[in-house]
Amino acid sequence: MIKAFIFDFDEVLVRTEDASPHHAWDQRLGLAPGSVERAIRHSDLWIQAQLGRVTPKAFWTGVAEMLYMRREDVAELRRDFYGGDRLNYRLVELLRDLRERGCTLALLANDSIELETRLAELGLDALFDHVLISAQIGVMKPDVTAFRVALQTVGAAPCEALLIDDSLTHVRAAQSLGMPTILVRHGTDVRAELQPYLDNPAP
Repeated sequence: MIKAFIFDFDEVLVRTEDASPHHAWDQRLGLAPGSVERAIRHSDLWIQAQLGRVTPKAFWTGVAEMLYMRREDVAELRRDFYGGDRLNYRLVELLRDLRERGCTLALLANDSIELETRLAELGLDALFDHVLISAQIGVMKPDVTAFRVALQTVGAAPCEALLIDDSLTHVRAAQSLGMPTILVRHGTDVRAELQPYLDNPAP
């Protein structure tokens, strides 16, 4: 029986549908295309932020140094960087429906502690019974320890908790523990994929 649904954040609940703000900053700073994206989302500093080893302030200060930009412009960069993200309203509606059914909902995300602020800004924080951010628990997916922490938090055995994630690597790691999963791709109808578990809760 499925007791809990565990959701990812990036490219599941929120999708980057417009990358033009990233490119605009590349041009503004006179850097090669993709420089801003690499500094913010593909650097060792970002890994450290996701593991909670550097504070958000230290992370953005480091980004400013990597991009040779003024620190006073960092707040504007942060705002613009997320400006192309769009909330997956269909999935939010699904979350609300699951809550009405009495399902336990959890978020398990590789992210910095700043995700707490983003969730509040998006009005998503109240939708989850548990929010697990890698920066808080000190481990990132696909390390199976992250999934074990989530299972312990929601009080479910692996076969009782379903993961919804956009990473095949994360999905396979969860499956190795015996968790049922849904791999989210562009156009995936998560509600339809979940329906068999709701109609027939046996995994």
